[in-house]
Amino acid sequence: MFYSIMMEQEEIRKAILEGKIFIYPTDTVYGIGCNAENKEAVEKIREIKKRDMKPFSVIAPSFEWIENFLVVDIDLRKYLPGAYTIILKKKNTDFLKWVSGDSLGVRIPDCKFCDKIRETGIPFITTSVNFSGEKPANKILEIPEEIINKADFVIKSRNKLSGKPSSLIIKGELVER
Repeated sequence: MFYSIMMEQEEIRKAILEGKIFIYPTDTVYGIGCNAENKEAVEKIREIKKRDMKPFSVIAPSFEWIENFLVVDIDLRKYLPGAYTIILKKKNTDFLKWVSGDSLGVRIPDCKFCDKIRETGIPFITTSVNFSGEKPANKILEIPEEIINKADFVIKSRNKLSGKPSSLIIKGELVER
């Protein structure tokens, strides 16, 4: 396990491509994620979280990536980067089908480490680091040890997290969680 605030960009890219599991800060709560294109890594996160087939969201590499793969019917820049997850229809339902169904939640968190993830150009799973149905973690010490022990990298935050999960935007409307 690797605790770090500063990882080099190439080291992050290599670890993501290898299917490594990250615990990392976002602008809201701590997340757990991996390369969304790596089906085995995504399934490992489902196992770690003890989660059923409920869809995951991704940190989108760019606005262009979102526009290439999803039907964009709202002004993305009104919400992103920021503490929002925007649910959009997929242009191709087979795209990342192990991540979600016909739609995909996308985020561009306002967070330095998430910026490093985005710079890899790889869509990255983003889900709160907790067991399914339990409270998300705002601090490393709040993350269950069982989860930490199954991660390859744990990234500590230098900043205080908001502690509130991202707000959902569906069909351009804010939906309360």
